[in-house]
Amino acid sequence: MRLTEMEAKALLRRHGIPVPRGLAIPPGAPLPAALPDWPGLVLKAQLLEGGRGKRGLVRRVTAGELDGARAAMEAIAGPVGFLVEEAVAIERELYVALRVDGTAQRMEALVSAEGGMAVEEGAPLLRLPLDPGAPDAAERLYPALRDALPPALAARLAREVVRLARLAVTEDLTLLEINPLAVTPTGLLACDAKLVRDDAALDRQDAAATAGSAALEDAALTPLERRARDRGFAFVEMPGNVAVVSAGAGLGMLLMDLLADHGLRAACFMDNLRGGPAETTEARLEAAFDLAERDGVRAILFYTTLASRPLAERVEALLGFLARRPPPKPVFAGFAAAHAATRGFDAAAARERLRAAGVVLLEEDPLALIRRMAARLEGGAA
Repeated sequence: MRLTEMEAKALLRRHGIPVPRGLAIPPGAPLPAALPDWPGLVLKAQLLEGGRGKRGLVRRVTAGELDGARAAMEAIAGPVGFLVEEAVAIERELYVALRVDGTAQRMEALVSAEGGMAVEEGAPLLRLPLDPGAPDAAERLYPALRDALPPALAARLAREVVRLARLAVTEDLTLLEINPLAVTPTGLLACDAKLVRDDAALDRQDAAATAGSAALEDAALTPLERRARDRGFAFVEMPGNVAVVSAGAGLGMLLMDLLADHGLRAACFMDNLRGGPAETTEARLEAAFDLAERDGVRAILFYTTLASRPLAERVEALLGFLARRPPPKPVFAGFAAAHAATRGFDAAAARERLRAAGVVLLEEDPLALIRRMAARLEGGAA
């Protein structure tokens, strides 16, 4: 779950990470009279999307310009209100992010000596492996940071990165990004924060502390995405041309990559939800068929892998669904089943039953399936 800046900074503050003074302003509420006493104001719409500064959703207002502040607030539509912060004196902007390196299965820090809106256009980020539990974690970071920053600042930053990494572990964050991490006369200050919490860990965190973020995420769901969530699986719509029915994030990402390699794009992504029902095949098919009713979607790709669950059950679920609802676009199906899954119903039987039901292509190898699927679609064949 993505957190709004307001709730992300409240989390940082609870862990002792310095952030600017600020106040939450609900939608339609007036500015408190005490605000003009600050040396300057920064008004920020609370959205989950990035790039707010480039879109005019962050405004700086000179001290005492109350009318200007009100006008700025009216120009920035914030569905859960605004964050009004004190403007701070920034001597230098840095960029810091903590994330999990999925390949190495460890945390890594991403650091740039130049932060702000143009960080993507600057020098490549430093990628530093990090063990936040190691007693000498800051000392291990320091040499690489010293090559990019003055020694004193490098030492301060190394300590701060380790603090942030330990916070990320405690709060079950998959991403913690601070941009900019400002160097000020009084120390380092997190002027903007983007935090993403692992959905699987939501039940052990304080839901009330992130209620606004949860409301925004829910409001952003499409009707299909909301229906899928209610039926026990994750479904994300994307601007593609193939509706993909799969189970598990790893298989879904593999199919997305293979489609992209062959000039096609997935129109959706499916994943399991923690605590969801054991069987959601019919609900997934229904979501994909609804998506395939749209003009831009050209085909439906159904691919499943089974270790021990019977292949017959999965095939019968697909056949039963096809009998009740003719597909709006060609269906291409594949499966990979271990020996235990094919007892009493082998791959040959599955192919015969599915071909009789009008499935266009059947392959066990997903690469071979998508290659043939791309060739069929390119040639206009059904």
